Amino acid sequence: MKHLFLINPAAGKRGSTDALCRQITETFAGLGLDYEIFLAAAPGDCERRARSAAESGEPVRLYACGGDGTLNEVVNAAAGFDNAAVTNVPKGTGNDFLKLFGPTYRTAFSDLAALASGPQAAFDLMDCNGRLGIDVCCAGVDARIAADVHKYKALPFLNGMAAYSASLVVNVLFKGLSRPTVVRAGDAVLDGESTIICICNGRHYGGGFMPVGDAQPDDGVLDMVVVPKVGRLTFFRLLGAYATGRYREHPEVISHFHGTSFSFSSPQELTAVVDGEVLRARAFTVSLSPKKVWFFYPAGLNYHAPGA
Repeated sequence: MKHLFLINPAAGKRGSTDALCRQITETFAGLGLDYEIFLAAAPGDCERRARSAAESGEPVRLYACGGDGTLNEVVNAAAGFDNAAVTNVPKGTGNDFLKLFGPTYRTAFSDLAALASGPQAAFDLMDCNGRLGIDVCCAGVDARIAADVHKYKALPFLNGMAAYSASLVVNVLFKGLSRPTVVRAGDAVLDGESTIICICNGRHYGGGFMPVGDAQPDDGVLDMVVVPKVGRLTFFRLLGAYATGRYREHPEVISHFHGTSFSFSSPQELTAVVDGEVLRARAFTVSLSPKKVWFFYPAGLNYHAPGA
């Protein structure tokens, strides 16, 4: 079996790519395993190289070395291929999907020897207008905040959470919380303005939000939560409950749906973010994909929600 490391050099701190390459070489040469290191030069490079490996038909383990966006590229390349399995080596600040595996995820998924020999499971995928996602699709003010973060990261002294906070303040205070939408979930239709539309296969996004704490990546069901138009005071009052999966405490405001297909549309252009990838359109359909992806992880970790 081949072990292919797909590295996003733009992710992580300065020097992190060189350090990771040394770790890979030392670990895999010592184990006597067949490995390759691929450094992306542009967006989409990891996806193209991973797809080529998957299409070869040879058994391969694909290590997405970067954040959620890098993982999304590799997932889209490997989906539906039984010979290919994917994991995420946390390099950078955004690895929300890995939080499924508990608070020690960063240390655990940085242990390359444990990853190389770890088990794998078939995970569900979402299809959002043709783009696959393994974690969360959001399409409200949260999506607009996430999409604008890169603008603020380019400014001096605004990195990480500072850039996210700046984007939050600008979007919430100056650009308006809600947009006119029609949201469909089975027979239910929500016609009005919405503040948040979030569809979950995984459990975490946005650096720490967990809208549906019992969402499972392998149960064949997606979860959607919708927050209608609310004032700023209500928005901030509900934010803590929304971020910690306590939507059931506020059924008068937060709607929750189980299903395999949802849609939402607007006369205005909407922004959707799928695992860090930004999409824009006036209409979106998010459905459970017929494709699955094999995901491997260190032995001893559990990705199931507490009590599941």
